Amino acid sequence: MASRPLRHPEIDQVRVADLLHALSDPVRLRIVRELRDAEEGRSCVETLGRLGESLPKSTCSQHYQVLREAGLIRCERKGVELSSRLRLDEIEQRFPGLVPSILKAYESECVGEERGKHPSGKSS
Repeated sequence: MASRPLRHPEIDQVRVADLLHALSDPVRLRIVRELRDAEEGRSCVETLGRLGESLPKSTCSQHYQVLREAGLIRCERKGVELSSRLRLDEIEQRFPGLVPSILKAYESECVGEERGKHPSGKSS
């Protein structure tokens, strides 16, 4: 039985609203940040393992589908797994600075949240 082809929008079909929606979820932001730092594509399981996340496979697949359909990632079948990589170069040509700015703001928030915690782990 053949696998369904994966839908990847052409870069000229990628819309800012779709990118912003895809990046509005903290888990998806972390996935994109992790894929940005990956030299090669990574599977969902590998990426979430590196992030220390434990999600049902269906939830993980849904996050990756949102990212793929928004045009942020490109997925390729490798056996039974999908290997995903960030389409940052293409997105940068279409929307210069958008994704790096969002990731920088997110990372800044993460650092700020860490500073606001007491040694007990509770927020101030």
